[in-house]
Amino acid sequence: MVILISKEGEKYEVPSKVAEMSKLVKQTLDDENDDDTTQEIPLPNVKAAVLAKVIEYCTHFTDLEAMTQIQTPLRSSRIEDIVQQWYADFVKVEQGLLFDLVTAANFMDIEPLLDLTCLAVSVMIKGKSAEEIRKIFNISNNFTPEEEAQVREENKWCQDA
Repeated sequence: MVILISKEGEKYEVPSKVAEMSKLVKQTLDDENDDDTTQEIPLPNVKAAVLAKVIEYCTHFTDLEAMTQIQTPLRSSRIEDIVQQWYADFVKVEQGLLFDLVTAANFMDIEPLLDLTCLAVSVMIKGKSAEEIRKIFNISNNFTPEEEAQVREENKWCQDA
């Protein structure tokens, strides 16, 4: 067993095979080389609510059903057409939590979870205008209308392709 500790100090006891989906955790366990004791691994960048969701994902992946590998180019813009229904439902969460899951998957180095969460973000922004995408990611527009028009004109060839 492994004890994962969230940013807030909450502890989650997790079977080693589930915890080792994270390359960060696996490498930490390999470095310690002590198989007999339960190890505590602090994850200072991962909030408790997010860590609970990460553990839910890893448990489902290892114990019940591994996620279908995401093929690119994407054959559909519907997540349900790309991965199993459980995984599609897993990422139907509030936008802030989805972004936190992307960050946690990246920090913990859990490639299938990172792929799934990035897929969900890509589906969320597909077909959106630049202004809509700025709102989603809370990005301010530093261009004046004239500068934006100039950039659009200079890069018109991108939209024609």
